[in-house]
Amino acid sequence: MNKKLEEKLKRFSELQELVIDPKIISNQKEYKKYAKEMSSLQKIVSKYNEYQKIVDEITSLEAVLGDTEQEKEFLKLAEDELESHKATRGKLQEELEELLLEKDENADKDIIMEIRQGTGGVEAALFAHDLFRMYSRYAARKGWKVETISASVTEKGGFKEAIFSVSGDGVYGDFKYESGTHRVQRVPATETSGRIHTSAATVAVLPEAEDVDMEIKPQDLRIDVFRAGGRGGQHVNVTDSAVRITHMPTGLVVSCQDERSQYKNKAKAMRVLRARLFDKITQDQNKKRSRDRKLQVGSGDRSEKIRTYNFPDRRVTDHRIGFTKHNLEGVLNGALDEFIAALREADRKERMK
Repeated sequence: MNKKLEEKLKRFSELQELVIDPKIISNQKEYKKYAKEMSSLQKIVSKYNEYQKIVDEITSLEAVLGDTEQEKEFLKLAEDELESHKATRGKLQEELEELLLEKDENADKDIIMEIRQGTGGVEAALFAHDLFRMYSRYAARKGWKVETISASVTEKGGFKEAIFSVSGDGVYGDFKYESGTHRVQRVPATETSGRIHTSAATVAVLPEAEDVDMEIKPQDLRIDVFRAGGRGGQHVNVTDSAVRITHMPTGLVVSCQDERSQYKNKAKAMRVLRARLFDKITQDQNKKRSRDRKLQVGSGDRSEKIRTYNFPDRRVTDHRIGFTKHNLEGVLNGALDEFIAALREADRKERMK
């Protein structure tokens, strides 16, 4: 812990110098970048200062207790205070370890979530819609804002794909554990023989990137406009309002046609593209850091089967940590707190190793 703490404290001192440098202040992009990094380290520095103050007081009290010429009553008071300070020191040390171990630089970011129909046809699309509703209700419980960016709806009311943003305090810190393949086991409404089917949907959770996180060069983008598809009649868009953006260096393509305004569609598509690029950078970094980790809690690996929702048993099981609750209806209505708390704890223990 000491080495990691020293690195954080040293970096904080460097940032204090940088944010008062006239050259940095004149460059708003650089200034915002360093100010944001400094703000993210402030809590650790404050906690360390609190810890160091207690350590100094303990040293002073131990010196007092070593002075045999002091009165007994005074020594008794010093002894009691020393015990209290030692307990406080232990608590502060634990809190410092938590801050150092669990601090995720993206934890406070807003997110863009992408839910896609997997194997299972119509039933998989309906399950994708169930997941969208589950996350929307969880967000509502937390007081977060959900905004739909684009959705591809099937005839039965399911989702081939749903892309939406969630904004609020600590959004990514909670939702990052949801990336992966979600599996459902139930009897579809279209099944006449009562046979249980297994279907799946994939979830991607992307921290929403800000201007200070990355730069996208205009010359790296190809922007195409086209006429949006509609359901006929007054709903058919008669202007070229749909937008497709291609990031040439990576080949990433994002399309948006939900809005009637080309400007709004372009803005939404850019949000998704920026998030996907930032996610790609983050995933590459995580793979390098996590090669030796066996438990990839919150790794964001979309190919991993992470959770099963079993309707006959009313059971929801998270396979990464072997955590099960027989509260299917509650979970699908947004009661995800126990799962997220258990995943946080498993992730913390793994980091401790």
